[in-house]
Amino acid sequence: MPLDDPVVPRPTSGELLAARWGRRRFLTVTGAAAALAFGGSLATADTSPQRSRLPYPFTLGVASGDPLPDGIVLWTRLAPDPLAAFGGLDGRISIPVQWELAEDEAFRRVVRRGNVLARPEFAYSVHVDVRGLRPAARYFYRFRAGDSISPPGRTKTAPAHGSAPDSLAFAFVSCQHRVVGHYTAYQHLTGEDLDVVLHLGDYIYEGADQGTLGRGHFPERTLLTLDDYRARYAQYKTDPDLQAAHAAFPWIVTMDDHEVLSNWASDYSFYHPQEAEAAFLVRRANAFRAYWEHMPLRLGSLPDGPDLPLYRRFDYGGLARFNVLDTRQYRSDQANGDGVKPPSDESRDPNRTMLGATQEQWLLDGLAGSPARWNVLAQQVFFSQLDLNAADDRESYEMDAWDGYEASRDRIVGFLQERRVANPVVLTGDVHANNACEIKADFDDPDSATVGTEFVGTSISSSGDGRDTDPGRDALASQLPHIPYYNVQRGYVRCELTSELWRTDFKVVPYVSRPGAPLRTDATFYVENGRPGLRQA
Repeated sequence: MPLDDPVVPRPTSGELLAARWGRRRFLTVTGAAAALAFGGSLATADTSPQRSRLPYPFTLGVASGDPLPDGIVLWTRLAPDPLAAFGGLDGRISIPVQWELAEDEAFRRVVRRGNVLARPEFAYSVHVDVRGLRPAARYFYRFRAGDSISPPGRTKTAPAHGSAPDSLAFAFVSCQHRVVGHYTAYQHLTGEDLDVVLHLGDYIYEGADQGTLGRGHFPERTLLTLDDYRARYAQYKTDPDLQAAHAAFPWIVTMDDHEVLSNWASDYSFYHPQEAEAAFLVRRANAFRAYWEHMPLRLGSLPDGPDLPLYRRFDYGGLARFNVLDTRQYRSDQANGDGVKPPSDESRDPNRTMLGATQEQWLLDGLAGSPARWNVLAQQVFFSQLDLNAADDRESYEMDAWDGYEASRDRIVGFLQERRVANPVVLTGDVHANNACEIKADFDDPDSATVGTEFVGTSISSSGDGRDTDPGRDALASQLPHIPYYNVQRGYVRCELTSELWRTDFKVVPYVSRPGAPLRTDATFYVENGRPGLRQA
């Protein structure tokens, strides 16, 4: 494989190492807090090739993501010793990596190839933005470093702008806490025929918990430094089932809270109230940097210190538009001290926001101007109203979800109804349960118009084995007619849509506490074009 010029220009090492923290107040971080940010070693790199023999470096697999009609991001990270600093590599040098993209799995019809440097500043991760590709086309890719060749990956570009695809198949997943369960759901997911996978957050868990399955966390502490976050991502990505799912399809990713700290909001973490804002911003910068290094994201998503440009939009011809949201970085702090609380003047304050003004306007503009038949909000936390005390008539809502940001949700629902946005569908993770919901114009009035649909996906492993039924929740269901389906087993959600029909299959496994669980479809729901609301098969 020859060493060609890279597809996109790489920034110089000086540009990569420049202080790009963005916020004036972040520049004022000093002393111990500043040390935390650079405890992960952003070393100055020698750009000469590595001369010694390179041990097998592809221990974290390969991935692709952010599909466009003419492009895809290819990802890998060199890590012969994945849990060590710099993956066990010399943090003073950069290493040439070659890549190939082909139309066939045997790589006889190579259509793009090139060379890129894996740099220590990026923990030897590689993000190749390949352009000039055919729309709606399947490709295969691989990398070479030293004498080693990576496992092949398979990917697919999005359909052409303005095209009318016959169908689209995708799955969405979230919440893969490795210490409480095996990633059996990914074994089954890999066998699906899909165009893309959406990951809606909690790719890692930041805590010190070790579990009981022999899949304990490394390092054995709550994550803080850049090296901490890098090692935790590396540990998660050594899982063979997760690697196989990445290699099988392109992924579109967004983060939730555990990629940083549980229930964090903007510049603050509820579970670490003693941590000063400046110190939390350093922690956030470390978490964002490690997240970008381990995801198939473009260079345009490179964090600017404690700021990560993560919300973005993907069109699949005229069939579907995916608005990928960030419900953490710009939100108001949780109302009422967080937790499950009755609504209050604070939670209903019209000035509170889940998305921030800029992202909210970006979302509304994208919905208003959408040419798509199906308009998707891919996001993290429960969108529909969920009164957790409806059975005894004492309202209680989760302040971390959209129920704690009523005005923000009302603005979006009102816009969907007023502008008659075509077929809005919200996709959600976070709660480790499956739900199908009808989005009402007024959740307090069951007879009000149904404006859209929400599908909530369970976790890959978080919360352990789960169960098929829950007597407490079953009793609650009769009080929540807009949420006709609930299940708390582990798994993923598969969706297939045409111009006239959306089908959602809730795929579950009976256990994750040991490997080898079978898969079944627990429920199937349909949404018809132009008729918001759920129809169960």
